[in-house]
Amino acid sequence: MSLAEPSSPSAPFFSEDNEAEGSGEPGPVLAGEEPASGVTNRRAYFMVAVLCYVNLLNYMDRFTVAGVLPDIKNFFGIDDGKSGLLQTVFICSYMFLAPIFGYLGDRYNRKYIMCGGISFWALVTLASSYTPKGYFWALLLTRGLVGVGEASYSTIAPTIIADLFVNEKRTKMLSIFYFAIPVGSGLGYIVASGVDSVAQDWHWALRVTPALGFLAVLLLLLVVKEPRRGAVEARPEHGLHRTSWVADIQALSKNPSFILSTLGFTAVAFVTGSLALWAPSFLFRAAVFTGEKQPCFSGTCDNSDSLYFGIITCVTGVLGVASGVAISTWLRTRTPRADPLVCAAGLLLAAPFLYLAIVFAQASTIATYVFIFFGNTFLSMNWAIVADILLYVVVPTRRSTAEAFQIVISHMLGDAGSPSLIGVVSDHLRQADSYLWQFRSLQLSLLLCAFVGVAGGAFFLATALFIERDRKLAQSYTHSGDEPIVVPKRGRSTKVPVSSVLI
Repeated sequence: MSLAEPSSPSAPFFSEDNEAEGSGEPGPVLAGEEPASGVTNRRAYFMVAVLCYVNLLNYMDRFTVAGVLPDIKNFFGIDDGKSGLLQTVFICSYMFLAPIFGYLGDRYNRKYIMCGGISFWALVTLASSYTPKGYFWALLLTRGLVGVGEASYSTIAPTIIADLFVNEKRTKMLSIFYFAIPVGSGLGYIVASGVDSVAQDWHWALRVTPALGFLAVLLLLLVVKEPRRGAVEARPEHGLHRTSWVADIQALSKNPSFILSTLGFTAVAFVTGSLALWAPSFLFRAAVFTGEKQPCFSGTCDNSDSLYFGIITCVTGVLGVASGVAISTWLRTRTPRADPLVCAAGLLLAAPFLYLAIVFAQASTIATYVFIFFGNTFLSMNWAIVADILLYVVVPTRRSTAEAFQIVISHMLGDAGSPSLIGVVSDHLRQADSYLWQFRSLQLSLLLCAFVGVAGGAFFLATALFIERDRKLAQSYTHSGDEPIVVPKRGRSTKVPVSSVLI
């Protein structure tokens, strides 16, 4: 089997003769007739389940480091600025590799690309768990290489779902897929703090996800089948004609709905990236400042805040994604601008709650957790919706490239730098090495998240101005197939479309 083949044979795990009919494409599928996507209904649902599992695992691994960050800081003797680099190097690797995998995903077999990336990610993650004391640079290097796995997966998996389902069913499947982001993130905190507490060694927290990663590769090989691109939209791949990467980027740069929604999602990435790394440490410092906990200078720290924050992240993620999709589905019957409006409302409502959570940390732990609960819920409303916006304003043959482009922009301007920025600002604001200033400096630096959230809401409001037009353009897009030919014009060779010559 060549990597470049557009469709791979069925995996032996299933018998195609016994599978249910249909795959979510428009119109009924007659008995014995192959679905437009080339994937039967039952296999399509199994594929979504496997993709959700891998997505959950990716985010679970991403936040295991944040769950044991106080222990890592003590083990290597690093400050807030260097601690933030652990997230930054991963995001930078992920960000710069995403366009490469986006290019490959639009042109080659997506299943094998994902399998290769996830296998590499599992091996590197396992290697990072053996980093000895005094080799912080080695931990940074391995965490950076972990980005290979997520770049190979995040740019491709949503496009496979888009080639299996359309319309409301696609939105529902994407919402299930993006449930894995907050739930996986929360499980990262929970598993990391739990394993660290039992093993009394933070290294063991990084050894859970590699084993689950190799299982993910096996499931991808057995269950996932490459669907035909764009076929379920009654616009088969060969009818759209694949254009060059430069032409794809030029088309995307002229799509205001895609650009503005990407900038809105960048604000989401900035806020979530900052809170994901620093919220447990901030809550721990607040508890030390108020006298509820003892400070940690060596050994295993009290990571119960990571456990509580992880539980809140799981619950609010499910509530936020579900409520965002439900409200958007209901509002679509009243306005075609429903999706960006719901995303804007989520960010604009999250901002004040996050501000209050940061301010009230010194006064009431309970109030802080309550405000975090509501802030995270509203922040999670846009996960599935933003993905759906991208898929219906971009033609099928450019979707992996669009996913990669969105990843680059949102992470380059969002969570690639925000964890380090928060740490550097915290170090700069600290006027003394005391419990008070360890807490106060981080508190002041985290307030930046609330203001970035408001800016993100404004970008989504701007998206609402163009969304209807750009969706219609994507749905009606057809490539004429006219390849430019060279004809003489005033003694000089000029490229013109074939149709111009025929006319």
